[in-house]
Amino acid sequence: MFGMADTDPTGGLWNWAVACPLDPDRVRGALAGTLERSVVPLEAEGDVLCDVYEVGGEFPTLVDVYLAPSRVDEATAASAVSVRLGAAVLLPDDSLDPSAYVLATPDGSLIAVHVDEIETDDGPERRNVRPATTGR
Repeated sequence: MFGMADTDPTGGLWNWAVACPLDPDRVRGALAGTLERSVVPLEAEGDVLCDVYEVGGEFPTLVDVYLAPSRVDEATAASAVSVRLGAAVLLPDDSLDPSAYVLATPDGSLIAVHVDEIETDDGPERRNVRPATTGR
């Protein structure tokens, strides 16, 4: 899908949240199909490492991607994964605003949004997603 999978340097870190509970293998499969490379749990050996775990909030599945290909745009990858999963994926935007995110929707759209984040013992819970144009 993105080409040059064998020659892409790695080292990126992506932190996403998905709008429904999902099996970790399903998430890794969607990511592997998108990146055209192996995606494995943290304790395994593969091209891309991926930790998937559950928290509360409106985006209860957290996805941490290690060794993400640096030549693949994160938002483009999140959009493709969202389409494959049939679920919205939330990722941080490029600004320094901690409430600013990009929402990748199952139809492939990317929407600028603001989100409230609450830190819990299980990890960050994200709630109250709203369009960025409405302010905080």
